[in-house]
Amino acid sequence: MDYTVITNPTDTARALDDIAPVYEAVFAEPPYLEGPRDLAMFLETYQHEHKAPGFRLVLARTTDGDLAGFAYGLPLSSGTGWWDGLLDTTPEAEFTREDGRRTFVVKELAVLCDRRGRGVGRELHQYLLHGITADRATLTVRPEARAAAWYERLGYTLVGHTQPWDDAPIYRTLLKPLQATRVHG
Repeated sequence: MDYTVITNPTDTARALDDIAPVYEAVFAEPPYLEGPRDLAMFLETYQHEHKAPGFRLVLARTTDGDLAGFAYGLPLSSGTGWWDGLLDTTPEAEFTREDGRRTFVVKELAVLCDRRGRGVGRELHQYLLHGITADRATLTVRPEARAAAWYERLGYTLVGHTQPWDDAPIYRTLLKPLQATRVHG
């Protein structure tokens, strides 16, 4: 597997044509069962996020050049609403303070079904966080998804539950302290 980290906004914009079909395939599976509306929301959100300072995209390609998976994330800005709307907890103001450097959010990590169980997701995650100077990483995950337990094995812990938009399912908001994240070979 070949892993490529992309940070240039022009190149991250070009990559959307490659990652959109992977997103669509992965999130059409249970428990997500996402459809065209969800894909459109992903595409619209990506169009804005990929231009943000600190945005990082990692692509995992097979030796044949086929995309097996991707991950992307970005630092939380000072005006973020990321910590707003937690359903079962109200963190202290210091916990939710963001400055564009403190917290890196793992927005998406997706691996095609036939490539899972081979360490691709773990490598995508490591490449995504490698060299990040943030104090911590955060993400949301559906509680019933297999990925929820996987993120816990990676060292993430529960902050609380959230429903990010009307009619959205409930998500677990997780947090992981960051030290120097190393890429394995």
